[in-house]
Amino acid sequence: MSRSTAEVVVVGAGIAGISAAFHLAVRKGLDGVVLVETGDPLALTSDKSTECYRNWWPGPGDAMVALMNRSIDLLERYEHESGGRLRLGRRGYLFATAEPPRIDTFRAMALEAQSLGAGELRVHDGAQATGADYVRSPAHGFEGVPQGSDLITDPAFIRTEFPYLDPSVVAVLHARRCGWLSAQQLGMWMLERARKRGVKLLRGRVTGFDASGGRIRGVSVSRPGGHTTINTGALVLSPGPHLAELACTLGIELPVACERHLKVVFRDTERAVPGDAPLLVWADPVVLPWSDEERAVLTANEETRSLVEPFPAGIHGRPEGTPGDHWLMMLWTYDTETVDPVFPIPHDARLPEIALRGWSRMLPSLKRYFTRLPRMAVDGGYYAKTSENRPLIGPLPIAGAWVNAAYSGFGIMGACAGGELLAAHVCGAPLPPCAAAFHPARFDDPGYLDAFASDSADGQL
Repeated sequence: MSRSTAEVVVVGAGIAGISAAFHLAVRKGLDGVVLVETGDPLALTSDKSTECYRNWWPGPGDAMVALMNRSIDLLERYEHESGGRLRLGRRGYLFATAEPPRIDTFRAMALEAQSLGAGELRVHDGAQATGADYVRSPAHGFEGVPQGSDLITDPAFIRTEFPYLDPSVVAVLHARRCGWLSAQQLGMWMLERARKRGVKLLRGRVTGFDASGGRIRGVSVSRPGGHTTINTGALVLSPGPHLAELACTLGIELPVACERHLKVVFRDTERAVPGDAPLLVWADPVVLPWSDEERAVLTANEETRSLVEPFPAGIHGRPEGTPGDHWLMMLWTYDTETVDPVFPIPHDARLPEIALRGWSRMLPSLKRYFTRLPRMAVDGGYYAKTSENRPLIGPLPIAGAWVNAAYSGFGIMGACAGGELLAAHVCGAPLPPCAAAFHPARFDDPGYLDAFASDSADGQL
């Protein structure tokens, strides 16, 4: 057994762990930071992301908007510092509905977002929808795009700007400080910078902790060549879906659970959606389109009967690649059952066709694929979530232990601000006003979740 010493040990080299190490070493100047990872960096969940970001979040309070605005500020800064390596773009998120009553819902969403700091609402209705004050999102880059949102209810304007949407669409809401980037490049750029600053990447599996006397004193790691004990007084947990399990090893129970989230990807040879489209979100429930014969067969079988019943809203995704030669990423979280993480991730073999048929409600051109399904790939990861869907960033009940995890489906977009906040906690630096909203001790207040009880919106798509 070998022994070593570290100033800080960060467990997990996903995007959250790498960001923590980067901000500790590069931005705060700490020496002796060690990253411990069982596999390859960014390879468990972070590389399965849709790589998107947004400052579009509901309350209560403005904490999530503040965290994401700060994270986007840092993404823009790091895009410049990396020489454009992150490929940061800002096409926005486009919510669409075919149900007239949902127009008021869109308006209420936008006004709430405006009040929380996401930017002002601009309305384009039949009386003034000339398009003169609507700024189109560029295919590449993020400069010159307005913040806030644009609510468009004029049918002719919708058809002109978004002709690929189903003709039944009565309104779209375009959230603007939203887009995507290369998550792999973001993570690797931060890791490279961190390693130049002295951060060491240790390949191995954490098997235990020394927390004698009520404080962190060491971390045990199993490696291919044997066992290593790292003497340290500071530990950061960022192990993705393994958070609850690892915290239990410390004798700490964290309020987190895992959900399986998958995406379906295929080359859009039929050009069902333009390669320069924004991220698209269908806000209405969906009944899958089947022929009368198919519907009769599905209804007769108990195992397939659910396929003819209404599915929940929430279809979303985006094009990826060069416009004109792009792929389509389709997501639809209609199954949010809590599960134990298992690898490789199992999935329903019917998912690709379910996703394609559901998406065709929003993009009717996808029906061209029904007679001969394209070759579709499925991948994804586990969302480690708290009950109100906010991350855990801050100190744990054991002295010298911190957590930077439970990022659910927003790890890529929130990692920069989360890593910065974690580093401030560890170094005793001033904290931003939103810090208390992510502190693990918030759940010690028995009435904490009451503020979320009356609102089912948790910001997850």
